Amino acid sequence: MSREKEVETIIGSTVKVEGDFKGNGDVVVEGEVSGKLSTKGNLSVGENAKINASVAAANAIIAGEVVGDLKVKESLELTSKARVTGDIEVKTLTVATGASINGNIKMEEFKTKEIEEKQTEEEK
Repeated sequence: MSREKEVETIIGSTVKVEGDFKGNGDVVVEGEVSGKLSTKGNLSVGENAKINASVAAANAIIAGEVVGDLKVKESLELTSKARVTGDIEVKTLTVATGASINGNIKMEEFKTKEIEEKQTEEEK
């Protein structure tokens, strides 16, 4: 995830957001978010951040706690301090030693369909 692009929104460590949060640019979360968090840009979740929400982003780096499903269009990186409880849907996933995931992971659905179709053809 490139840091060259300017961050549009910062949810600071003393800030608590409840409800639906939608953005088009990059978002940094250092505080707490409950509800739904969606951005067309990149998402960065700090080590002390707590998110209790469904999350959607183009790319994401998670260092804090997320309770809820994650849908990341391209790349998701979980640092050694990351704690995720919920299902993850992503194209590329990087998990550091020490990170915690408690949920299902779904990657590149099109490949799964191609494999299933190939297996069906071979069974005929």
